[in-house]
Amino acid sequence: MRAIALIAGWIAAAVSLCGCQGYSNSWLHRDDVSTVYVEMMETSSFRRGHEFALTDAICKRIEAQTPYKIVSDRDVADTILSGSMTIGTGILTTERWEGRPLEYETSVAVTVTWKNLKTGQLLIDREVVFGSASYSSQLGQSFDYSIGLAVNNAAQKVVELMEKPW
Repeated sequence: MRAIALIAGWIAAAVSLCGCQGYSNSWLHRDDVSTVYVEMMETSSFRRGHEFALTDAICKRIEAQTPYKIVSDRDVADTILSGSMTIGTGILTTERWEGRPLEYETSVAVTVTWKNLKTGQLLIDREVVFGSASYSSQLGQSFDYSIGLAVNNAAQKVVELMEKPW
């Protein structure tokens, strides 16, 4: 009976240790990077101006949520972050019984490249992240309102890409 309890205890300990595999106490961000130069995001959409908002949102989030500093001179930067964005059209998600639209959804796809200028290594190679938001004209919201939210969602995901893999 005592041997069974001892074996069960060892099995329980082994299973719990396996569950903790992969976790780390180390820093989420790279140690070899301290400065980032963010290029203006490009867009091929006919709706201009949102690439400025995306670039600004990415810069603000990098400064606020990472140890990296944004620099305005490419020559002094450790890394460069560049990319492009595609804006999706407002997609009808909800309509009333008589067919009038209630809610639309807007999406943004951002393709990002992050390159270490010292080594030439690509830290992020054309990864795509998506941001989306909904709006309702009955609540006084517009496409520009939702695209602002979608851009901020995409900027958050870009900054999350900059974390080290577990």
